[in-house]
Amino acid sequence: MVSCALSALSRKGCFLRTQVRRLACTLSTLWSLRVAMLLALPLWLAACAVPQKIGGTEPGFERAGRFSVTVEEADGQIESVQGGFAWHDTGRLLQLNLANPLGSTLARLEVQPSQVVLTRADGSRETAPSPEALVARILGGPLPVTGLRQWLQGKVNTASAQNLQKNSQGQIEAFEQLGWQVQLQRYDEQGPARLNLRRSDAGRTIRVRLLIDN
Repeated sequence: MVSCALSALSRKGCFLRTQVRRLACTLSTLWSLRVAMLLALPLWLAACAVPQKIGGTEPGFERAGRFSVTVEEADGQIESVQGGFAWHDTGRLLQLNLANPLGSTLARLEVQPSQVVLTRADGSRETAPSPEALVARILGGPLPVTGLRQWLQGKVNTASAQNLQKNSQGQIEAFEQLGWQVQLQRYDEQGPARLNLRRSDAGRTIRVRLLIDN
């Protein structure tokens, strides 16, 4: 009987060790996938087409480039979207065109003092109190449009910004504002050509990357 009991315990021990090894293997695989997705973001961005500049008769601040928005949930699940964008801001009117990685238009956002309108590729229109709410419907994650009106020009409201840092040329390179941790890099004559944004919100981490091409 003692021999049978020891044999049973041995079998249970083998079973538990097998289950532990399987669990460890699963966790290792999930971690590897998470790291691979994060490391692959620069490659996905490099493959995205850049929309043409918006232009128009009214002069304004204009940029065009590529974006990625990555949302990591508390359970480790990651969702990411990439594409291209074109930005034209006269101060009175902001126009933001969003495109998929192949360059096809997803939507156009128009921000005026009196209204915010999103026009989808199929012609349907939506309105909302803030541009952030409309962009989130397209991208599945937040994009701080209001803050970017200054950040894309290398500017910030110093009264509300925290932990403001400047480089040796006096250019703003890091700060916190509107719940975002912001890094501005690779300045040209118009402003930063690379922006890295990060925030933690409701148990999830959101990362936004903008690469300016022209």
